[in-house]
Amino acid sequence: MIREFNVVIEKDEDGYFVASVPALRGCHTQAKSLDVLIKRIREAIELCLEVEDPVSNEFVGVQRVAVSI
Repeated sequence: MIREFNVVIEKDEDGYFVASVPALRGCHTQAKSLDVLIKRIREAIELCLEVEDPVSNEFVGVQRVAVSI
């Protein structure tokens, strides 16, 4: 069976790509390249699914918000 998940990918200050899966608590990984990141997040998703069911959520979008500091 094939399941699809939304994956949020960001680049941190050290240049690493960081991926997380909002539907699976604690499901995240990092890598120096996007190719390796995708391989690792697939593995992480498979491992997370062994111990928990995903929560139901719907991806709406990304919004940048400015605040005064």
